[in-house]
Amino acid sequence: MGYRHRREDILAGAVDAVLDDGIGQLTFGRLAARLGINDRTIVYYFPNKDALVTEALMALGVRLQAGLEASFNEPSADHRALVQTAWPTLARDEMDPVFAVMFELNGLAVAGREPYAALAPQLARAFVAWLEPFIDGDAEYRLVEARAAVVVVDALLLARQLLGPEVADELLMRLTDPGTQ
Repeated sequence: MGYRHRREDILAGAVDAVLDDGIGQLTFGRLAARLGINDRTIVYYFPNKDALVTEALMALGVRLQAGLEASFNEPSADHRALVQTAWPTLARDEMDPVFAVMFELNGLAVAGREPYAALAPQLARAFVAWLEPFIDGDAEYRLVEARAAVVVVDALLLARQLLGPEVADELLMRLTDPGTQ
């Protein structure tokens, strides 16, 4: 990769490192070795690991939103319709590492580790707020339905990670189609 000293390149390298190795493995030293730069260069742009982790996770969130936005052509009636619309984008093999990172983030957050404990709820609230305009209805309805969509998607993605894609797809049908037995 050679010497790359631009902030954007360092952040992109951090995102790639997190996707490859997880949040817990992201250190200035490992990232510097990966990028072929001095770790002091990383510190110049990111004064501490918390700042680096936070920005890498925010960049992942933006990447996820950009991929999903293309799926939402018109507002959905409720969380079930929104989940059905989003699922083909979310349930792809190339997305699995993104959600593995998000589940690692959530695990570190519930264990009380910082910056994850502060960051995970912030990211969840931001994602809910981002989803609200993609749901028809008044403000209260959109908020509740966006929250429900996040909960259902997270459950399905966790099932995909732990039980496999076929199980997650079957659960999607059961959760989003009230007529399915």
